Amino acid sequence: MYQPTDLKKGVVCQIDGKPYRVVEYGQKVMGRGGSIVNVKLKNLIDGSVIPKTFKGQEKIETAEVSNKTVQYLYKDDSLFYFMDPESFEQFELNADIVDSASGYLKEGNELNLQMFDGRVINVELPKNIYLEVTYAEDVVKGDTTSNVLKDATLETGLTVKVPAFIKTGDVISVSTEDGSYRERKK
Repeated sequence: MYQPTDLKKGVVCQIDGKPYRVVEYGQKVMGRGGSIVNVKLKNLIDGSVIPKTFKGQEKIETAEVSNKTVQYLYKDDSLFYFMDPESFEQFELNADIVDSASGYLKEGNELNLQMFDGRVINVELPKNIYLEVTYAEDVVKGDTTSNVLKDATLETGLTVKVPAFIKTGDVISVSTEDGSYRERKK
């Protein structure tokens, strides 16, 4: 069981039999030691986000979520195919479960799947991932400002803003949280 103050960003809890991840957390301390915790919770089954307020000593159920390491194989129309590296069993997931992770999936990469009641509820990516730039706009000659950003298309089809010195063929690190450029691989 969780206390309301345990519900920090990223914590997975269970409400009415459904798993939720905390996406926003705020605490307001009231007089005489009481407090109110306001959170936004993302339903890990249908993706909806709900606001919720917890008071004082309420108890929140922990969600029995397990992780499974898998290898990404490939994608067709609306299905993504994965393999369990231990049993070599292959299975597919719908695009709605893979969701925003699809822009970071590269064939052969290992990642974690979150499971709840025997079904996959989330694709867990590493914080950063290296991807090759397949197209980068040319820099305008004379544009020497150090903070000039341009669009670059990556091998997965994802488009990110990168510094002017990045060119086609470079391998860059991208944050999977917000899709921002981090660094060029040396």
